[in-house]
Amino acid sequence: MIQNVFAIIVALGVLITFHEFGHYYVARRCGIKVLRFSVGFGKPIYTYVNKAGTEFTLALIPLGGYVRMLDEREGEVPTELKSQAFNNKNVWQRIAVVAAGPIANLLLAVVLYALVAWQGIQQVSPVIGVPLADSPIAETRLADGDELLAINGIQVDSWQQVNLALASLIGSSGDISIRYLPQGASTTPIEDSVTLQNWLSGSEPNNLIAQFGLTIKQPSMPAIIDDLIENGAALEAGFQIGDKIVRVDNQTIDDWRQFVDLVQTNPLKPLDVTIIRGEETRRLNLVPRERLQDGIALGYVGIMVAPVKLDSSWYRTVEYGPIDGLIYGVEKTGQMMSLTLGSIAKMLQGLISIDNLSGPITIAKVASASAESGLQSFLQFLAYLSISLGVLNLLPIPVLDGGHLVFYILEAVRGKPVPEKVQFFAYRIGASLLFFLMAIAIFNDIARL
Repeated sequence: MIQNVFAIIVALGVLITFHEFGHYYVARRCGIKVLRFSVGFGKPIYTYVNKAGTEFTLALIPLGGYVRMLDEREGEVPTELKSQAFNNKNVWQRIAVVAAGPIANLLLAVVLYALVAWQGIQQVSPVIGVPLADSPIAETRLADGDELLAINGIQVDSWQQVNLALASLIGSSGDISIRYLPQGASTTPIEDSVTLQNWLSGSEPNNLIAQFGLTIKQPSMPAIIDDLIENGAALEAGFQIGDKIVRVDNQTIDDWRQFVDLVQTNPLKPLDVTIIRGEETRRLNLVPRERLQDGIALGYVGIMVAPVKLDSSWYRTVEYGPIDGLIYGVEKTGQMMSLTLGSIAKMLQGLISIDNLSGPITIAKVASASAESGLQSFLQFLAYLSISLGVLNLLPIPVLDGGHLVFYILEAVRGKPVPEKVQFFAYRIGASLLFFLMAIAIFNDIARL
C-alpha cells in the first residue's frame, strides 16, 4: 500500500507540475500576472513567493493542481495591473496559455521516451509458440517458431509492440494483414490475413495476445529442482535440490511446465514421480497439497526450478544516439496519442465497453507495478500517463482546457466572446459529464478489486 501511494504521488506530482508549468510559463511570456502556482489541492504544506509575487504552493491532496492568474472576472483588479489580467489579453494569447498545459505534457512524453531510448531498449523478440485453436490467428499459416514482423501495417519488433498493435484493432472489422518470418526461413517474409468482425467489441480485454490466438514462444526449461520450500509436500516426499524429474505416472516430462500442469490439476492425488539423482534413478510418491485460486482448487508441492539463461536469439537490444532517441520519442508519443484518440472514438461508437475506463486505484496499481519492474518501465508508464493527461485535457469538453479552447476559437472566428450565460451552462454540463465518467471509472476500479 505504501509503495502504491508513493508511486502514484510521484507520477501525478511530476505530470501535474509539468502541466501547470506549461500554463505558467506561457502566461508569464504573455505578460500575465500569475497569483498562484499550486501542485495539489487543500491545505498548503509548503509555500514560496518569488520576486514577481507568484505564490508557489505544495498542497496536501496531490490529485491535481492549478495556476491562478489575475483576472477581472474573478475579482477587482487595480488600474495599474489591468494590462496584466488574463481577460484583457488578446484571444491568441489566451489560446496559447490554455493550450500550453496539454502541450507541456506531450513534450514531457517525448523527453521521457527519449530517455528510455538513450538507455538502450532490450526487447523480447515476437516469436510465437503454438497458435491457439478457435481464434482469429488460427485462420493463418502461422506456426510455432515463426516471428511476427507487422500487424495491420504496424511494424512490431517486440511483444510490447504486438500488444499495442492489437489494442488498436479492438472493435475492428474486415481483413487484417499479418506479416511474419517463418522459422528457419531466409529473409523472405510471408503475408497472410485474418478476418475480424467487431473484434472484442463491448467486452473488457484482459489478454489481447491470447485473445487474438497468439502464444509467446517459451524456452525449454528442464525440470531440475533448484530449491525446496520448508515443510512443503516435495520436501516431505524426499525430493532434493538437483533432482531431475523425468516421469510422472506414465507421462514423460520433457519440460518444467508439463510437471507444473500435472501438479496443479491433481491436488490431493498421489503422483508416482521418477527422478534422476546423480547417476541413480528413483521413484517417489508425491501428494500435491491444495489451495484455492479464483475459486479453483490447484495443487502445489513447494518446488522451485533452476532458472534458464536466454541467449541473444530470444531478445534484441536497440541502441539510440542523441538525435535518434528524440526521433524515437516523437514517434512513440505520436503512436500512443493515436491509440488514445482511437480508443476514445471507439468508446463513443460503442465498439469499446465503458467497463475499460480506469480510475485512480488502477493508475496507482500500474504505477507501483511499473516502478517494481525498473526505471525504464516506470519512465514509459509516466510517458503514457502524460500523453493521456495531455490528450484528455484537449478534448472539447467545457471545464477542460479543450473546452476553453473551443470558446476562444469561436471568439476568434466571431470577433466577439461567446456569451457568458452560454459558457456557464456549458461548464455545468461539462462538470456533470466529468463527474459521471469519474464515478464510472472508480466503480470499475472497485469492481476489479
